[in-house]
Amino acid sequence: MKILIIGSGGREYAIALALKRDENVKNLYFAPGNGATDGLGVNIDIKNFEELAKFAKQESVDLTIVGPEAPLVEGITDIFKKHNLTIFGVSKDAARLEGSKAFMKDFLSRHNIPTARYIQTNSIEQANSFIDTLKLPIVVKADGLCAGKGVIIAKSKKEAKETAESMLNGDSFGNAGKNIVIEEFLDGYELSIFAVCDGENYKIFPAAQDHKRLLDNDEGPNTGGMGAYAPTPLASDDIYAQTEEFIIKPTLKGMKDEGAPYTGVLFIGAMVVDKKVYVLEYNVRFGDPECEVLMPLLKTSASELFYKAATGRLNELNLEFKDEFAVGVVMASKDYPYKNSESQIINVTDRSDEHSHVAYAGVCKKDGTIYTNGGRVLVCVGVGKSIKVARDNAYNLTKKVSFEGAKFRNDIAYQAFK
Repeated sequence: MKILIIGSGGREYAIALALKRDENVKNLYFAPGNGATDGLGVNIDIKNFEELAKFAKQESVDLTIVGPEAPLVEGITDIFKKHNLTIFGVSKDAARLEGSKAFMKDFLSRHNIPTARYIQTNSIEQANSFIDTLKLPIVVKADGLCAGKGVIIAKSKKEAKETAESMLNGDSFGNAGKNIVIEEFLDGYELSIFAVCDGENYKIFPAAQDHKRLLDNDEGPNTGGMGAYAPTPLASDDIYAQTEEFIIKPTLKGMKDEGAPYTGVLFIGAMVVDKKVYVLEYNVRFGDPECEVLMPLLKTSASELFYKAATGRLNELNLEFKDEFAVGVVMASKDYPYKNSESQIINVTDRSDEHSHVAYAGVCKKDGTIYTNGGRVLVCVGVGKSIKVARDNAYNLTKKVSFEGAKFRNDIAYQAFK
């Protein structure tokens, strides 16, 4: 097979590593890829979706896999399908589940899917009135895409009202905050649950946990994610059963009934409160860095999984995972997440360990040398028969990877040891 991967981050690198394990995958292309993906395939510098579709036609690409949310929200899947190309990723209509938090919350409400009590509005007066009815803390969200940073948890009603006003004025997140969602704070623990869907059927992945805060002990500012592990022992059989019955099934039926059949990844940001599962948010693609710890656990052929999902044949697939755990530790640049950092050379020593690997993300290549080129630079992934072994393998790898100003959390997967 010839496969084109859309995206440039660690998520796309991890998907590529899984595909490289498939004997039937002959060629990988990346659009645009990063400074390390050219070691796995060919980077393509084409940004226009119509031109990309023409490239896929000319090269007889068998399958395109879309990694990030932005191309999905912008309609890349619809364009590729117009050209009769096989593509894994949701349609523009279905991508509204991530592209608009207001649409997502209203969808949950329409289909009686458990979620926090909320209001979506563009009126500061309405926002303030609702804030006055809530207990502290209070969650304020920008409606549009904000690269995982558009959610503020306010510790006072004054802060909640100031945050709402800042978003609605366009000061905080520009147009993405011109409509906002305000909701009650759910006090429990979070899970990242992923289902690969083909419009009718779905296959569920082992639940993962992400670590959003920059610093140990969940302190510091929110980030795109500083590490993850899977599977988590906090996801019981009952939690999986609830997720399927009360969340995934009504979502697939609801999207189909509303004329936007869901073919792609359904990422459920779940909160478990008193053993009941609520939807915090939906995303329409794999999480990053969750993808980096899920792909190494995949026993089933990755190309078969994505191809059958894209062609409505998931019911033919038996999805299997290795009896192992994976832990991913994000190494970020010096000034992340506050501002861009100067590019630095990345040094990796002793690459021979079969139980760990690097998933490259924010990197570029100059004269054959890989440099940092972003906030979250790479993920050190460890795999093992227990979470402890996997974590030790991941942190041992961090000792072999270095660049000036590198920083990472030292407590990834701490929830599993409580």
